[in-house]
Amino acid sequence: MRHLLNPLDFSVEEISSLLDLASDIEHNLPRYAHVCDGKKIATLFYEPSTRTRLSFESAMLNLGGSVLGFSSASSSSAAKGESVSDTIRMVSCYADICAMRHPKEGAPLVASLHSSIPVINAGDGGHQHPTQTLTDLMTIRSLLGRLDNMTVGLCGDLKFGRTVHSLINALVRYPNVRFLLISPTELKIPEYIREDVLRANNIEFVEVDSLDAAMPELDILYMTRVQRERFFNEEDYIRLKDCYILDKAKMKLAKDHMFVLHPLPRVNEISVEVDDDPRAAYFRQVQYGVYVRMALIMTLLEVAKPC
Repeated sequence: MRHLLNPLDFSVEEISSLLDLASDIEHNLPRYAHVCDGKKIATLFYEPSTRTRLSFESAMLNLGGSVLGFSSASSSSAAKGESVSDTIRMVSCYADICAMRHPKEGAPLVASLHSSIPVINAGDGGHQHPTQTLTDLMTIRSLLGRLDNMTVGLCGDLKFGRTVHSLINALVRYPNVRFLLISPTELKIPEYIREDVLRANNIEFVEVDSLDAAMPELDILYMTRVQRERFFNEEDYIRLKDCYILDKAKMKLAKDHMFVLHPLPRVNEISVEVDDDPRAAYFRQVQYGVYVRMALIMTLLEVAKPC
């Protein structure tokens, strides 16, 4: 039995195979409609989510399986003080696989140690978000045709953004990937990412505070929102939330084949006027997330690809 807690839990070769399966699902969706008949996924979401939770549920339903779970800690026995380890022991009696989102870093790891079913980390605090990373990798590969030899700009909340941390961890394993880290000083990449991931792997990166200056160099621009829920001080959030707003004027500075990604939800960091630009790929990214999660569920449940 395997779990997915960190994007590094799968090798580069395993990720390639998973993305190949996701791509086949994309182009042959009806063939997969019954491969998980009789299987159940439990979605244990201790903090709010729209895309990730619904994406997992859509993925399992597309495979012919069914869904149970909860969408907030207040609607679960966590409100009564039940521990994560007890919850997963109970859920293991009901479901075949589990996707967990939790505000505390490491909670899905704790669950995996007490679970008799595969556990998928659907986001833990400001730490990791591996299924979003798989989605990002599929999106980039589909748009550019590769996961190497590119310059990636990561913009906005690089301090608390778990999607950013996971994506960096994944992309450093591919050759000739360069990063432009675009953020205000207060939201710079954490020290452990800078030292233990980027510098430890001899990855080229530059930390800048100007989105305009970075735009012409990028193959991928990964925008993030400034996350109100990660701030202890409302004044700091208000001061920083509008640091970077991507609009048509900034898009004119970019390459013709530069693509914009965003894990969503957005607030106002991408103007709606950008949505009609063919380089805006964030809603395509959402669709790829369903295919990736379908492939992941099949992989962890060891469900065979249909003939």
